[in-house]
Amino acid sequence: MSPPRVVAAADLETLVALISDSVGALSRPCVVALDGRSGAGKSTLAARLAAGLGGVVLDGDGFFAGGVTVRSDSPEDRALDCVDWRRQRDVLATLRAGRVARYHAFDWEAFDGRLEATPTAVEPAQIIVFEGVYSARPELHDLVDLRLLLRVDDATRAARLLAREGAIGPWERQWHEAEDHYFGATMPVAAFDAIVDGA
Repeated sequence: MSPPRVVAAADLETLVALISDSVGALSRPCVVALDGRSGAGKSTLAARLAAGLGGVVLDGDGFFAGGVTVRSDSPEDRALDCVDWRRQRDVLATLRAGRVARYHAFDWEAFDGRLEATPTAVEPAQIIVFEGVYSARPELHDLVDLRLLLRVDDATRAARLLAREGAIGPWERQWHEAEDHYFGATMPVAAFDAIVDGA
């Protein structure tokens, strides 16, 4: 197996061409998983890619299912539970079939475990940029056409997370440990189709 291609996140033209080549032979919508650690810049890049490709973004954070307390189980268990990939499967299958997908996203504002009362609707498009940690997980491989790993240096990620969250406490750290397991054992660099180096 050849190593994944490496592309700079700033080189949007090359990234768009890479995805367009993957779409070319498909007679149905193409799902591009944009995975990467918290704070890597996935949401920002996903929006740019969708705009450049005339696609839509599916936000993986809406499927958070890990709970709102600090857990004592293993990082492996937390990585398995962090997002509800079964619900993601249903949404991806619907979008790949060319139909509008609706789901109830995790209510981050309430942050008490509930889902939002109003469903989120994602319109079908030829390109679906599925962004979020765990978007390239093995349980979804049959529904994903291209797996991209966005990576940035740890100092940049830490600064972004601190600016976004205000503080990094035990709750946040438990999910960083889960990511360590996922990107170390489940989806290492070699498991991706391409690596996108951010800044």
